Amino acid sequence: MERSQELNVNGDQNLEANLIDHEVTESSSVPQTRNYKKWFRISIYVFFVLTCQTLSTILGRLYYENGGKSTWMVTVLQRIGFPVLFLYRFFSRDKQQENTDPSFIKFSSYTTLGLAYICLGLLASAVSYMSSVGLLYLPVSTFSLIFASQLAFTALFSYFLNSQKFTPYIVNSLFLLTVSSALLVFNNESQNIKDVSRVEYVLGFICTISASAGIGLLLSLVQLILTKVLKKPSFSAVMDMAIYQSLVSCFVVLIGLFASGEWKLLTSEMQNYRLGKVSYIMTLSSAAISSQVYTIGALGLIFESSSVFSNTITAVGLPIVPVVAVIVFHDKMDSLKIFSIILAIWGFFSFVYQHYLDEKKLKTCHTNHVEEDTQG
Repeated sequence: MERSQELNVNGDQNLEANLIDHEVTESSSVPQTRNYKKWFRISIYVFFVLTCQTLSTILGRLYYENGGKSTWMVTVLQRIGFPVLFLYRFFSRDKQQENTDPSFIKFSSYTTLGLAYICLGLLASAVSYMSSVGLLYLPVSTFSLIFASQLAFTALFSYFLNSQKFTPYIVNSLFLLTVSSALLVFNNESQNIKDVSRVEYVLGFICTISASAGIGLLLSLVQLILTKVLKKPSFSAVMDMAIYQSLVSCFVVLIGLFASGEWKLLTSEMQNYRLGKVSYIMTLSSAAISSQVYTIGALGLIFESSSVFSNTITAVGLPIVPVVAVIVFHDKMDSLKIFSIILAIWGFFSFVYQHYLDEKKLKTCHTNHVEEDTQG
């Protein structure tokens, strides 16, 4: 995927400008048949995000429901499937484009990137473990609703790290998503969950909200690295970031699995798994693969369209999980939880609409910039 010169908007280098420039150039020079192929790829990535986001969460809970007890095992499942990213990068149509910028060959740049990968990997490990604990103690529907607050945390951390402006729509989204999660604290459904005490329910809530905050920080740091370190990122450079980050986090969670001693229980756990040994292996392997396919889908949407569109699809997918949880695990859907879902969806649309306005403004500015250069 070719990149033209980066547009400077409000003094900040913006990844969206590169992507929009690609879209504008492509629409004027690429045959209509190629546009059809592009939208076919986008539809595949959308399918990956919507299905694998739901599937990985459901499979994690299925493991717990049928005799699985290792939180570190569920944590490993979220990270160990990263070799799938190697395959996708190898077969990517953008694999020939190795360097993002001539200045990137400097040793200092590699050192900065190495430290960034390590920090992102450590943060991703912490997020994965806390989400595993949350999924252990909370119903899937409650877990997914609380985890949806990641959009609010993303906006909050982006305000400090990426100069994100707090517009009325962003403030509204922050408020709605915060209230949506806070309402679930007063839910008495811990009484209806087998072998889960009120204390464990609160612990699950705290771990899930912490994981959500960690995801928000992680996404904001990734955006910071894209704009300040990579500056003109190619598809292969971003894939490398995802791969090395996953490599670090996988190494960390494997250490956690063996240090905790939970690995000693895996053999007996597989033998006593209610659905059988084959189902045990299939559940774990499917969860690991689906987590990474979701990552491929999210990255693919960013480069075929924009990060705004990728966030939009992710936001649309989050409310799907509670519905599936009600069908698969028969989660109770009381009035408080329904009200929480309504607030969360409202917050999603408020968040997405603001980013739609930002992208529209950016695309208009960039189009005017291109027209001025053409006339000049």
